[in-house]
Amino acid sequence: MRLTHETVTLRLAEPFRISRSVTTAREAVVVTVHDDGSRGSGEVVTSVRRALDASTIRAAVDALDGRFGSVEDLVAGLPTLLAEGVPTGVVDALDAAALDHTGRRDGLPAHALLDAPAWSGTPTAATIGLVDAETALARTDALVGRGFDLLKIKAGAPDPGDDLARVAAVRAAAPGARLLVDPNGGWAPALAVELLEGLAGLLVEAVEQPTAPGRPADLGWVAERVPMPVIADEDAATVADLDVLPPGLAVNVKLAECGGARAARAMIARAHAEGRDVMLGCLAASSLGLAPATALAGLARWVDLDGHLLLADDPWTGLGGEDGRLVPGEPVGLGVRRAGQVGGRPGVSGGTRRTSSVSGGPRLTPGADR
Repeated sequence: MRLTHETVTLRLAEPFRISRSVTTAREAVVVTVHDDGSRGSGEVVTSVRRALDASTIRAAVDALDGRFGSVEDLVAGLPTLLAEGVPTGVVDALDAAALDHTGRRDGLPAHALLDAPAWSGTPTAATIGLVDAETALARTDALVGRGFDLLKIKAGAPDPGDDLARVAAVRAAAPGARLLVDPNGGWAPALAVELLEGLAGLLVEAVEQPTAPGRPADLGWVAERVPMPVIADEDAATVADLDVLPPGLAVNVKLAECGGARAARAMIARAHAEGRDVMLGCLAASSLGLAPATALAGLARWVDLDGHLLLADDPWTGLGGEDGRLVPGEPVGLGVRRAGQVGGRPGVSGGTRRTSSVSGGPRLTPGADR
């Protein structure tokens, strides 16, 4: 079994602002597994917050090339790689490539390999960044016109009044939509309670990581005092984080944070056993990067998998989502294929090169993850 990789730049259609940063682009490394005459691909994107750049990713993949004799050996070794400290995003890409390879080889979709329900037409949230109320209203009009009825609104502006105005504008433009709010840890606990009491009148369905990460007890304190579910994001990166997460909190499961689809499947099972609701989240990534998470969509209360819709040019296709509904692509493996590839097998890399040349590196400010 061999591992190869190539690097591309994913540029966003417009700058994306959250409470701690602005993103315009990021690099993605496509990792391809070659075994038994078949191939499968997965993707890992760079992350300043996690100190993960393209050179680190490539070095990690190169170090693992030749270590495993087969795809099955690779899958069995994924927990060991996490324990050894291989970046979770790299393990996620390897897991995804293995799912893609095995599914295409055996004629099965990824959700079946993960023992997850079949899914189709799943609503995904569309995210509205930190913009002024007028811009938020215009963007909401456009999203509703395309078919979106689940909207996530970023918050955590320096002036809390701007957050309230932004949510009010979205609600005015989308009176029937489901609304989520995400301050990315930008509120102090007392302020979070104050603002969320007001936002309850705008029928906000849930709030994601209202307080700064690293103090999960603060999330629990807020959850006891507000009328909507509180979803832990940065404080629930891995299954081990559930050991210290206060009861009653929902969790946002991101494959790049927990170490891949199989790790996410186990994390979701434990969350459900503890009575926790689950959101599936993502980073800005291509359809290839998001495809493994969509395989778990049938297990989540909220699906927030719009990262590919933020791109100016997605190099992969097969997930849909432009009308607010994710749909399965081709019925084997991850179900995606290179954009422009007609009738080809999904997830097949056009070559086995190590690294492609990228002109003009992306500008990614510190902490610029979703």
